[in-house]
Amino acid sequence: MQAIRSTTYQAAQLVAHTIEAHFSKLLEAEMQNQSEDLAPEPPADHIELILDTAFWASLRHEEGISPKISLAYVSPEQLTNPMVFENRMPLASAILTKIAPGVERPGIHLGVWHEDNSLYIWGTTTSIPSLCMVVDVSEPGLLVIKHRRTDGFGKFANVAVLKGDEVKLVDEQAAHIPDCPSVLTSLLRFRPSITLNNNYNVLVQLAVSMRAHKRGGMLLVVPADSDSWQYSMVQPMLYTVQPAFSVLAKLVREAENDENKLYIQEAIRREVDLIAGLTAIDGATVINDKYELLAFGTKIGRLQGNESVKEIVITEPVVGGEATTAHPSTNGGTRHLAAAQFVHDQRNAFALVASQDGRFTIFSWSVCEEVVQAHRIDALLL
Repeated sequence: MQAIRSTTYQAAQLVAHTIEAHFSKLLEAEMQNQSEDLAPEPPADHIELILDTAFWASLRHEEGISPKISLAYVSPEQLTNPMVFENRMPLASAILTKIAPGVERPGIHLGVWHEDNSLYIWGTTTSIPSLCMVVDVSEPGLLVIKHRRTDGFGKFANVAVLKGDEVKLVDEQAAHIPDCPSVLTSLLRFRPSITLNNNYNVLVQLAVSMRAHKRGGMLLVVPADSDSWQYSMVQPMLYTVQPAFSVLAKLVREAENDENKLYIQEAIRREVDLIAGLTAIDGATVINDKYELLAFGTKIGRLQGNESVKEIVITEPVVGGEATTAHPSTNGGTRHLAAAQFVHDQRNAFALVASQDGRFTIFSWSVCEEVVQAHRIDALLL
């Protein structure tokens, strides 16, 4: 068994105590609310060792393939139906690399726990308690620290992203900035939501699914009670949907009173993937704020009589991130420029833009500042 040892990954050393404090604060708040099924609090020395081991494992290869692993800090005794190895394995980068091919699919976590000042791998699980610390090895040199939300639905909440020697801590307070889009608020919400749409995180799932197909794409979200968005489109629009495709919208409405929420969530995920897949087609996909699909493969043009967008404010919801003002052409390619122009002209709408390199940006209009805001949220979607 492996005793707590010194580490060599400096980013892990720098961030461990901050992560410990973060989880301590979250767990304390939920215990005061008498929440049940809470994960154990991870101490800084365990966090540091898990990050150190995961980082060095990420740089190794098994049969030429980099490992993708999810490590959950939890005891098997706290879980229902975990798969427990007869012989515990020491937490070591070589072992993680060796077993990674068998546990790389989404939703499978390697369980890590401790005994007699040693950390070990005890088996696998597909379910974890609320606020359980998870460390994902996403690609070589890239680690994401996250946790399961207390309501159990939606994407895990990201806490920090470590890429080489770069550390990005998610800033929860970014959800309280003026004109923060609802999708960004949902991604940053660490406590359970009280509304249906946020419970199911439909826009969050769309963002994750758009990023996953790795082809780049744009999703425009427009008001359901107006068709003014069509004036910002190059006519004729070849790929309109008539009547509007409303399966996802119906599922979201039905879910409110449906007791089989797990079934509904899976059905929602399938429809989300269908719509997100359309964003890979050249042009923009359009849905309304009721999640009805209106068009795809549409071309954006400048609204007649309006001027070109001259500047945008770029933000990133990480600690220490500062808003910067720039010309929209500096934020990305033609897709980003078109999204900024659309939001500049259609100020009750917003745009989700995925780049092929994994960057993801939400464009929205700031009523307070009267400018287009570009929220870079890559750190929240990993």
